[in-house]
Amino acid sequence: MTVGGYLLDTNIVSELRRKRPEPKLLQWFEAVDDDQLYLSVLTTGEIRRGISRVKDPEKQKELSDWLEITLLPWLGSHLLSVDRHVADVWGNLCGIADRPLPTIDSLLAATAMAHHLALVTRNTSDFQFPELPIINPWESNLR
Repeated sequence: MTVGGYLLDTNIVSELRRKRPEPKLLQWFEAVDDDQLYLSVLTTGEIRRGISRVKDPEKQKELSDWLEITLLPWLGSHLLSVDRHVADVWGNLCGIADRPLPTIDSLLAATAMAHHLALVTRNTSDFQFPELPIINPWESNLR
């Protein structure tokens, strides 16, 4: 499959919020054009879920502002939904799998595959699909 860009997993986006993000991840971002970066609505949902669990209202507002003011304007034009094509790819993935698949992870994989994107994640073991290119910036590999 020819890769037309990169779908960012939640752990990649969350790492950018850390006080000292992983240097290898920052190097990877420096080497990639922003126009090649994509985000799933599922990732924004996972981030919103995490924000809603924060007990400190000030911290919750800070994170919500980061999502609305920083992240979404940065990647909002490259925000991918779960549409019929993604759902078809997902259905096929689930149908051929020899085990039940975690819904969000398998939908992220299907989104990447439907749009010919590599999935960028630290959790490579969560995405064991032969047709899915995976990049782990911590290991700087493409599978």
